Amino acid sequence: MSAWRDERRLLQGVVAIACLVPLSIGGISVVLGPRWLGHAPVVPTDLDSQFRYVSGIFLGLGIAFVTCIPGIERKRARFRLLGLLVVAGGLARLGSWAMVGAPSAGHRLGLMMELVVVPLLMLWQARVARHAR
Repeated sequence: MSAWRDERRLLQGVVAIACLVPLSIGGISVVLGPRWLGHAPVVPTDLDSQFRYVSGIFLGLGIAFVTCIPGIERKRARFRLLGLLVVAGGLARLGSWAMVGAPSAGHRLGLMMELVVVPLLMLWQARVARHAR
């Protein structure tokens, strides 16, 4: 097996593992709302609605990334679009940090995924796509 195919398999595995974050956190957040983060049992209705809506998008993003795993070397445009959505969310989270203050450790980890890990995965996917041609 050629080196690029080994690299492709490794990328597929890393992306599959990374997809566990939006699939699990998005799913939990859709079902439980913001309560699971330890907030008061009564959350304003509009805030709960917005939280679950954004969580549904996060869950959908995870599902969309999963569809990139088979044939990942051919999914450059989709992978890049999904990655850019994640980076945009990370920039919004970074803005919140600057305006409101530091989020919890879990959200800081999310920020690292959004602004470091996902851009690196995008570069890696582009490299695998180039080698596949």
